[in-house]
Amino acid sequence: MLRRVTQPVIAVALAAALTGCFNSAEPVLEVTGSTMGSSYSIKWVGVGDSPEPAALQASLEAMFEQFDREVSGWREDSDLASFNASPVGACRQIPESLVDLVKAAESLNQRSGGAFDITVGPLLDLWGFHGPVGKHVLPGDDELRHALERVGQHHLRLDGDQLCKDADVLLDISGLAAGYMVDEVVEHLGVHGITSYMVEITGELKAAGLKPGGSPWRIAIEEPRDDDRVAQLILPLDGYGVSTSGDYRNFFEYEGKRYSHTFNPRSGTPVMHQLAAVTVLHPSTMQADGLSTVLHVLGPEEGWEFALAHDVAALFVVRQGTGFVSRATPEFNALRKGKE
Repeated sequence: MLRRVTQPVIAVALAAALTGCFNSAEPVLEVTGSTMGSSYSIKWVGVGDSPEPAALQASLEAMFEQFDREVSGWREDSDLASFNASPVGACRQIPESLVDLVKAAESLNQRSGGAFDITVGPLLDLWGFHGPVGKHVLPGDDELRHALERVGQHHLRLDGDQLCKDADVLLDISGLAAGYMVDEVVEHLGVHGITSYMVEITGELKAAGLKPGGSPWRIAIEEPRDDDRVAQLILPLDGYGVSTSGDYRNFFEYEGKRYSHTFNPRSGTPVMHQLAAVTVLHPSTMQADGLSTVLHVLGPEEGWEFALAHDVAALFVVRQGTGFVSRATPEFNALRKGKE
């Protein structure tokens, strides 16, 4: 029997409830909406010459629409779709956003020994994560081998703003896109003099500054449960992005086994280890986004060693029996203690 669960992994499920209520001349302002197939929530402390919420939201919506035209994998007229549809051997001019994302992906791919890869589109198609609910099947060995022939960032070459491919690759930049846009929104807020904010897009988040009254922005890191959202850890956040990757919000079950939407690009199979979730803190939300994927792909042992070797601030939550065991890297503990 096959069962599919598709809910976003959100490290900040209780963030909205933790912003609090204030009696202050400096109110916490907020705009919310939909983007990238999910939602966004942006809170900030107004300053004297900052725009009104409606005006700021209009400028943000324009940013989101442009980004969607550039990198959406779901619309046929996006720059990403145009590149994916181009023939083997072709080069295409790509916008600055895609240049930045491809460069970041190249770095993560090299650092992780191929655990991070933006050419996993054929695997998502093969395993049924692109398409209607209920499409999931377990592919045969020949199908998997053919799909893997189209996977690998070594098939890509970036020359200035020209991206070229030597195989029929399908790019999927969802492992970096939301974090990238969080950082873009933060930069946009800074242009307007806004330095105290909490920006959340599809579960990726960054916060900085203090709320009225001098208290920090606080986030709630989820306990990785299938049936409910429960805060495992409440963490003040100032100047760091946070991202969580896990197998408990988007997966399917077949004959008692759980198949995550996160793939090991080297084997072509969903991750099947006991690492339920990993949360990463980083000054760049895009890097937090990508690194949480890297650690989730690598798993509880190899991922832990990678995090230690690369000084990653990470919290690992590992299944053990019917419960979970958590452990944090020294960098994560230092940030946590420094903000308590």
